[in-house]
Amino acid sequence: MDMLKKLCILSFLILTSLSCFAAPAKGTAPLMVGGNFSDKVSTSRSVIFDEAAREAEIESLEKRIKNKDFSGAISRINDLASKNFLDKRFYLLLAIAYDGLKQYDDVIYSAGEAIAVAPQDPRPYSLRANAYLKKGDYERSRIDVDKALKLNPKFKFALKTKEELDGKTREKQQVAKKKKQNSPPQWLIIYFVAIVAAIVIFVYLRYEDLFRHGPKTAYSRREVEVKEQYEFLRQIGEGGMGKVYEAYDKVLKRKVAIKRVRPELVRSAYIREQFLAEARMVALLRHPYIVEIYTVIESESSLYLVFEYVDGQTLETRLDIDGRIPFSEAKKIFDYVCRGLHYAHSQDIIHCDLKPGNIMIREDGTAKVMDFGVAKKSMEGDTGARTVAGTPAYMAPEQQKGFMRKQSDVYSLALCLYEALVGQVPWSVKGFDIATKRVYPPSRLAPGIPVEVDRLLEDALREDPKERIQSIDEFWSRLNAIAPVAEENLEKTHY
Repeated sequence: MDMLKKLCILSFLILTSLSCFAAPAKGTAPLMVGGNFSDKVSTSRSVIFDEAAREAEIESLEKRIKNKDFSGAISRINDLASKNFLDKRFYLLLAIAYDGLKQYDDVIYSAGEAIAVAPQDPRPYSLRANAYLKKGDYERSRIDVDKALKLNPKFKFALKTKEELDGKTREKQQVAKKKKQNSPPQWLIIYFVAIVAAIVIFVYLRYEDLFRHGPKTAYSRREVEVKEQYEFLRQIGEGGMGKVYEAYDKVLKRKVAIKRVRPELVRSAYIREQFLAEARMVALLRHPYIVEIYTVIESESSLYLVFEYVDGQTLETRLDIDGRIPFSEAKKIFDYVCRGLHYAHSQDIIHCDLKPGNIMIREDGTAKVMDFGVAKKSMEGDTGARTVAGTPAYMAPEQQKGFMRKQSDVYSLALCLYEALVGQVPWSVKGFDIATKRVYPPSRLAPGIPVEVDRLLEDALREDPKERIQSIDEFWSRLNAIAPVAEENLEKTHY
């Protein structure tokens, strides 16, 4: 009996020691910091939690929010995310918690993420509408609150926000009406304008030669101003839209990248104005994995887009040097690309020209999506945004016909991943079936590519956009779930 006791105690001590050594270290990095994804989130394979545990956590978070423990709810979500315990409902709960803390910028970001994963839920639209209202952006608030009430006409929070918004709008109209009443009589304004016009005509007729033979036009002065502010150092690229230069901003003391748009693309005043409107729209994008547009400058013969300068090399350059890259590295690069595109799509902006030349890999291994120069605003309905833009080799079938959708970016993203892993686009690979347009499985062309990648790319490269992977989020989730295989020899290929 004594011997049995000793054996039991010894077994207990051994098991206790093993459990201490095997216990994983707790992650401290949050899923989001100030509304942005953190670089420090654990990249290990996600732990599988049962549905009961997931629902229990959601119920606990909802209880915290109901008790107005908003900071505690945010902290708990960050803690769960650091352990790879993820749930799409976290975005909505974060938006509610940030609303309780009156952190409206974070509400707008989290609600946008919630809309991206659940576009038919009126709650994130209402939360974002209220945040825009508090920030004084009544136009965007009106769009979101109308969308929420369209989804649920009896939603109380949306109705309350609409009532407050209507009140603010009436106040604004009353102020404008009061200003109009205090303005001078119309006849006095006409009289003053007539006098100014007479003076201008007299000056022009008196100094007509000077106006006709003046050394500079308004646009040429702008051209000179561009070169005065920016020192053009060297050409670093050229594409269908124009040439890209590395430059130095002498005013802000920083490097920039400047794209000079080809004159023939903006010669028409209508096309120029349309291009400027779209460029200003894209300039609103702010994300760590998207190259930022600083400003747009007009000149007599062209337009200049001034971008953030990024040290590194494009995926296209990397493939020119190495031929292809291993799946483990490609997975990390495209994780950053998916994050950037996911954010752009949550703002209803389609890239339209995704290709290896527009994926910049930085020296630390992170990647940024650049050149949203031909991006379009996503439109509701089946037709998408009507335009023909992009690089033909990476266009989705519907894009070549002039119809843009978010699924068009999914198609281009899949082509980029295929080329990164194999070294060629599917159409140039021996064995491609041109009749059915069925791509040749990449796992048969090079070692180290998991067979799950074949199914992912096949689903993302379907001709019909309705049969294709429907969102960057779905593509991203499936890619993250694929584990690298042991053999990744870049020297061996089967083509």
